Amino acid sequence: MTDVTVGQLPAALPPYHEAFRQRGRRPLLVLFVVIAIAGVVGAGFIAASAEDAEGTGLSILYAMIPLPFLWFVFWWLDRYEPEPRRYKFAAFVWGGVVAVGIALALEVWAQDFFDLSESQTATFAAPLAEEPAKCLFLLLTFVRSRRVIDGVLDGLIYAGLVGIGFAFVENIGYYAASYLGSPDIKIAGAEGATTTFIVRGIFSPFAHPLFTAAFGIAIGLAVTRRSKVLRVVIVALGLAASMCLHGLWNGSLSYGPDSGAGFFLAYLVLGALLLAAAILAIVVRVRQVRILERSLSYVAQRGWIHPAEIPYLSRFGHRKAARRHARSQHGKIAAAIVKRYQLLATEMAFLHDALMSGRTKPHGVERTYALLDAMYALRPNLRFPPALQSLPRHN
Repeated sequence: MTDVTVGQLPAALPPYHEAFRQRGRRPLLVLFVVIAIAGVVGAGFIAASAEDAEGTGLSILYAMIPLPFLWFVFWWLDRYEPEPRRYKFAAFVWGGVVAVGIALALEVWAQDFFDLSESQTATFAAPLAEEPAKCLFLLLTFVRSRRVIDGVLDGLIYAGLVGIGFAFVENIGYYAASYLGSPDIKIAGAEGATTTFIVRGIFSPFAHPLFTAAFGIAIGLAVTRRSKVLRVVIVALGLAASMCLHGLWNGSLSYGPDSGAGFFLAYLVLGALLLAAAILAIVVRVRQVRILERSLSYVAQRGWIHPAEIPYLSRFGHRKAARRHARSQHGKIAAAIVKRYQLLATEMAFLHDALMSGRTKPHGVERTYALLDAMYALRPNLRFPPALQSLPRHN
């Protein structure tokens, strides 16, 4: 496909205003920024409980080490139809601040009210408090904006980000406590914090994301069901699964026939479930590619886009090549226009496929045409590479 036009490009990327924006979005964003700042201060106080600079530094450092890898995993899953950054930011903040605050208050109350031991609190009270506190973000997001979570992959992504945030702050507390040591644990100081980091930061960084993933999968399945009763049942089962997985992990050391054997067995079970969740995520993402190509082909048949655009809107390699071509031949603004066009086309294609499949989407038809209008507005300045010789086939 040749360039649409050889006219002069604009000096800056034209502004884009999303159609059907929800009310109260800016106040919520400001609120979460304030909460995030409070969370940073709170995490600093938790780390400072290690009582010296070395312990504080190690607590924060060890908690941060897994973050880039964990973020990369969920960024990779989110590449085709990127979720709004504000919601991903909010998910992390909710997990690290709001969910931690709710869970901590409930656990302290339960331990005092029921006179629970540390093992009982970890095995029973913690899962019953922490998982609903984390899962509440996904439920509130679904209630506020059904268009945000519209499938299993979205549920997995948001559940994972909430879990990452929760584990980040919780780990700071564990590392600080390990640095201080206790009468029951002989290892303390840097050695104690490092030992805890090996267990939590290296061998089980996906624990909290995995627990909450059960609810994420459930809510992703629920949004595709029309029956309200079935939705409630699926969501309830997902929450129960999250709490059971968390309880199994926490209780493996305290209530197994042998502490080491119990932990090892629980580790194998959760490892198998993590593998299953990873396979599910990959299968869903591969299916996304097929859905995207199928929908774009149908859209092209209707004359909404040119068929030669499909490879540059669907496959990652071709999408990147299109942006690279625009940048090298026409500059940064051209590459930014191509990127925005690709994102708009992706959202439009998935939305169009959902409508054609009979799924209800808030303002679905209007949003589809609004996205097409935004794409058409970019066309005079769109710089795509020449058409590929062979186009993908679709059934």
